[in-house]
Amino acid sequence: MAALTGETLERARAEAQKAVRDLRQQRTTLDQVSVDIILTDARSHYAWQDKPVSDELLHRLYEMTAAGPTSMNTCPARFIFVTSAEGKQRLAKSLKEKNIDKMMAAPVTAIIAHDLEFWRDLPFLFPHEDRRPHFEGKLAHSESTAFRNGTLQGAYFMIAARALGLDVGAMSGFSNEIVDEEFFEGTTLKSNFLCNLGYADESALFQKLPRFPFEKACWFE
Repeated sequence: MAALTGETLERARAEAQKAVRDLRQQRTTLDQVSVDIILTDARSHYAWQDKPVSDELLHRLYEMTAAGPTSMNTCPARFIFVTSAEGKQRLAKSLKEKNIDKMMAAPVTAIIAHDLEFWRDLPFLFPHEDRRPHFEGKLAHSESTAFRNGTLQGAYFMIAARALGLDVGAMSGFSNEIVDEEFFEGTTLKSNFLCNLGYADESALFQKLPRFPFEKACWFE
């Protein structure tokens, strides 16, 4: 732990900040095509090509996701990639019937979960100050922090997947209780939502649904 404190930590932080400044000087914003891919023209998908997603790509996806900020660097999200036939059958028990075929056809279905005892890893994640007393013995605070930041990481996950050329289809039509019993029994993990990953069959898309304009969703105080 000493290697991560004091002068070494400050040097690493300064180097990271310089790298970000250098990157911003090279390019201050993403080009419109990139923005379209990750958000503006992106769609939620429900049908999938029979095309595998490599383990290497899933590793890259996690590394990109993990770089996103969370409060106190808590990083409570956990990602379980369900790819095997046996795993899919277990996961199917939790799904509403209309979602089973979507999940079974996807090359990967990620369970986006969070660890209620994330705070135990804070000496590693937040080494310059012991923040464990903020959470130890405070279940409600730990639960809300884990859920909020785990959900945030789930959003990073979906955007990162699109940036890597994958399509995504998030699902909430399932039983969290059944998922937790099947995959997390005896652990401190809780499921949040599911996300299918792969390469979409775009013939199944319907029209893009509307969004609120700025004037309805935003205001100034």
